[in-house]
Amino acid sequence: MTDQLNWIEKATDIPASGLERDREATAAELQAVAQALDILKVASLSTNYRINAIAGNGYRLRGRITANVEQACVVSLEPVSGKVNADYEVEFFPAVDVKDDEEEASILEGTDIEVLEHGIIPVGRIVYETLSASLDPYPRRPDAEFNWEDPKAKDPEKVSPFAALSKLKPPG
Repeated sequence: MTDQLNWIEKATDIPASGLERDREATAAELQAVAQALDILKVASLSTNYRINAIAGNGYRLRGRITANVEQACVVSLEPVSGKVNADYEVEFFPAVDVKDDEEEASILEGTDIEVLEHGIIPVGRIVYETLSASLDPYPRRPDAEFNWEDPKAKDPEKVSPFAALSKLKPPG
């Protein structure tokens, strides 16, 4: 996943006042993201984020992504344009110790908590996952209609869901 957007920040490079940055995906990154998400096109993808040090030797990454995408219509397979505007917030700590009963509570709190591995904050992975989770799962063109008829049916008006069952009924 991190191959598409290899955007990282080193914890050692974050000043005490925090780090704020704007990033925009290159043409190659846009193509890689579209291919990884199995969608037609990612026309643009940008993010604005801020990283602050927090208690417990942790860091909070908070930002917003904006993207323009094209997905295939679930009915006609024609392109459907979409816009994504989504916020994300993740906290990174050198070690995360979550007990089973606390795990459910932390999931419901809203802020994701991850392990800070090798002092690297994987901004690109978080942006990619946020985009992936924000896509329309069933993109559909407004004028798309699903008009399917059973090719085996002789008279479409007389076809019933129980027609096949009536053929199984013993004679008599």
